Parts: sequence; structure tokens; C-alpha cells
Amino acid sequence: MKLKVFRFDKETGESRYDTFEIETSTGMTVLSALFKIQEEFDDSLAFRYSCRGAVCGSCAMLINRIPGLACRIRIEPLLRCEGKIKLRPFSGMEETVSWDPENEVLVEPLPSLPKVKDLIVDMDKFFEFYREVEPTFKPASNPPEKERLMMPDAVNELEKYTNCILCAACVGSCPVSGKDGDFLGPAALAKLYRFHIDPREADDESRLMLANSKRGWWGCEFHANCKAVCPKGVPPIEGIGKARKEIKERGKETSK
Repeated sequence: MKLKVFRFDKETGESRYDTFEIETSTGMTVLSALFKIQEEFDDSLAFRYSCRGAVCGSCAMLINRIPGLACRIRIEPLLRCEGKIKLRPFSGMEETVSWDPENEVLVEPLPSLPKVKDLIVDMDKFFEFYREVEPTFKPASNPPEKERLMMPDAVNELEKYTNCILCAACVGSCPVSGKDGDFLGPAALAKLYRFHIDPREADDESRLMLANSKRGWWGCEFHANCKAVCPKGVPPIEGIGKARKEIKERGKETSK
């Protein structure tokens, strides 16, 4: 099979696609194929990875025009065109190069983030928006003698959002993030909602109002790509919708 890989040189600003023909093995992932290219054909190929177990989120990239984790996505199902996800059009989905999906796998960097080299993107702004929502626990009271008890339903609701591994696949697939560089993005908003609903935090609206703007809750257009591509099943649009409803009920909706 063939891998068609995006290449980019930040110093010159030039980009191209290189095609590599490799022998696949049963269960081979896209990340394994990239390692094979690096070891056998071109050691200058640059990509980001760490755990290789779909935990760290480092290897998120655009694979056959769908954002996902290279360490998790296997070659064989891709060539059989299995598990295709239908997404709303987003920046990076455009047909900029032709490829044969039955015989080739197209690998590109995540859209909506600045390119650094080949498949590596600059995550600085992504984490800047993440820090902007103050993603740290702010307890409502002094520490108890044992532990802060939580009801099972509250735990289950929290777990929907705590599973985020900050891979930025959701941002790469988000049409709003692609056209508005100031939008906080689905990952940051999902994390903000997670802390807002945590019953161990102070019972006030301070968390909710951190994103009460067009950059935050009100910037989302509910395309649902974020939920569809998340490797951990996090549903940012659900949290965003609930946050907007709560703000309306409080009579504090803003158009700014």
C-alpha cells in the first residue's frame, strides 16, 4: 500500500506531498507506518507522538481527511473504507490533492493550527485557550476530614468531559475554529463545563460566565464534528448547549 504524506518546511514556507510504498502487517496503525517510513525511507519525516496507546493525544493528525489519533487508526480498515465518519465541511477538508482511498492513505497535519514541520502543528494557542478557562479545581470549602462525596449521577456526568486527552482533533474538525481564530474551541469549552458542573466547587456562576461571549458558548454553531471525531467520546456540544440554556435561564445571555 501507499502512504501519501504532507511535507512542510517552515523556513521556506514550501509544502508538498511525498508518496511511500510500504509493506503492511496485520494490525499496523498509521503511526507504525510513519515509523516505518522514518526508519526505512526518510528519517527527516517529522511527526509528534508519545504514549502510542491513545492516552496522551500527541499524535492527532488528519487521516484521509478525518482528524484522529495515528496510534489508534489501523491501515487495513482505512483501505477497506470502513468506519468512515460523515462530517460537516471544515477547513482542511478541501480537495487540495488527489488520492486513491482504496490503495492509499492520506496523512496531513491537523487543520486550524499553524504548521511547524511536516505533520507537526503548533499547539501554543490551543493551550492558551485551555488555560484561559482556568482548568483547575477550586474547592467550595476547606478540605473535609475524609473525602468530598459525590452522587453517582454527578460522577457519570463529569466523566463525559474528564475523558478529554487534549489531542485537538475536535478543534481540527471544527468549522468555527477554522474561520475564527479567537473562538475558544470545543476542547476548552468542554473542560470549562466539566468544572462548572463539578458539585465539589463553589456554587456560583463564575465558571459559567468565563465563556459568556461570542468567543465562548455563543460562538458554537453546533456542527457536531467535535463529538464525532473525539477518540474518547467527549461531547462538547452537549455541554455547550446546556451552558447556553443555563445562561438564558439566568437572564445573562450576551451578544458580544
